[in-house]
Amino acid sequence: MFQSKTYIERRQVLKKSLKSGLVLLLGHEEAPMNYKDNPYHFRQDSTFLYYFGISNASLAGVIDVDNDKDIIFGDENSIDDIVFMGSLPTIKERAERCGVHDTRPYPELDHYIKNAINKKQQIHFIPLYRGESKIKLMELTGILPKDAGEKASIDLINAIIKQREYKTDEEIAQIEQAVNVTVDMHVAAMNFAKPGMKEAEVVAEVHRIALAANGNISFPIIATINGQILHNHYHGNTIKEGDLFLLDAGYENEMCYAGDLSSTFPVSKTFSNKQKDIYNITLEAHYASINALGVGVPFRNAHMAAARVVAEGMKSLGLLKGNVDDIVETGAYAMFFQCGTGHMMGLDIHDMENYGEVYVGYGGKPKSTLFGYKSLRLAKPLLPEHVFTIEPGIYFIPELMDLWEGEGRFKEFINYKKLQAYRDFGGIRNEENLMITPDGAKILGKKKPMTVEELEAIRKRTI
Repeated sequence: MFQSKTYIERRQVLKKSLKSGLVLLLGHEEAPMNYKDNPYHFRQDSTFLYYFGISNASLAGVIDVDNDKDIIFGDENSIDDIVFMGSLPTIKERAERCGVHDTRPYPELDHYIKNAINKKQQIHFIPLYRGESKIKLMELTGILPKDAGEKASIDLINAIIKQREYKTDEEIAQIEQAVNVTVDMHVAAMNFAKPGMKEAEVVAEVHRIALAANGNISFPIIATINGQILHNHYHGNTIKEGDLFLLDAGYENEMCYAGDLSSTFPVSKTFSNKQKDIYNITLEAHYASINALGVGVPFRNAHMAAARVVAEGMKSLGLLKGNVDDIVETGAYAMFFQCGTGHMMGLDIHDMENYGEVYVGYGGKPKSTLFGYKSLRLAKPLLPEHVFTIEPGIYFIPELMDLWEGEGRFKEFINYKKLQAYRDFGGIRNEENLMITPDGAKILGKKKPMTVEELEAIRKRTI
């Protein structure tokens, strides 16, 4: 945890921003995997962590703006809990670490909330994404789980985003530490992967680095020779000479701050000429995105810069034709670049995404519904202390090729006949974590090998 002063100040800022009402923050419960005493890895809700810093299960926090009260509700450990888990700090001891001096048994939360409702006090809550939290909210307020999203407090959402999107120096230090370990995870994969291995063996090595650093992975590892599947969590393929290996993996530290990086490297000692051509286009798109960043500059500009480079690169290979401006504007480039260029990052790898992308990434403005553009999670102007990813890629998806060709879509721009030679190519993505400073963009953490020369040097030593 940070010092108690940090959490006290965060709650005070939130109170001043909201001016009235009561904020209800439900912490997470243990989630049973296949029976009660065999739960999934516990991860506290990030909003609860931000304001209270306590990662233990079965807690709820109330920030009562009208009465200037901060309360944590939770039940003390029983002797049975202590027998299996050892002596743990009391709720009162945990609460004092974040500057809360009012703790109460969990059952009293029901009385407190219902009393506030009877007094016509507004109950602010964020969009909930776990079923048990929606059920708790229903029991406390009467709001049905199906209505929990639309009845979430927009005032609270905007107030929290206004706080959390600006990372303090102590948060940046945590994120950089997480990014550094994430770099180690990626370099380990580059040095470890060999022809004949299963993808799962590489996953195990990457996960080992995270666990050895006394943390865990920040999201399920993507490690695959099928890089065209953007979120591929299947690890049963055998890697072989000539394959490209795409790794998207991140480290989450003890404070639950995250790193999120992607790398693509050859399973062989070197890239093939065809792979090198595509790889260098993705790298050029990556750097073009970074060069487009600046204080007050919409992140959409970074995406457009990447899309233009991809379009120009595919045109140079004969896979696209026509005017590049038209290719980008119409979305024809999305045959190769279907996702967004990046997203905000911090306590969540997609920071605050449960509040809604329209609020977090667009400042309340509507998103595009056009294929390719609709996957852009971040578009609004960037300001100092914003932390985010840059991760353009190029992906050859056979099903998309067949669909668009069958529909005759963008036939004036896409050379479908020549595209067939790339059906089995796969996908390429690089990713770095950045922040905006008053002077522009800064890459966080230590350097990750990314150039063709750097990757081939590692692979030649490995194989």
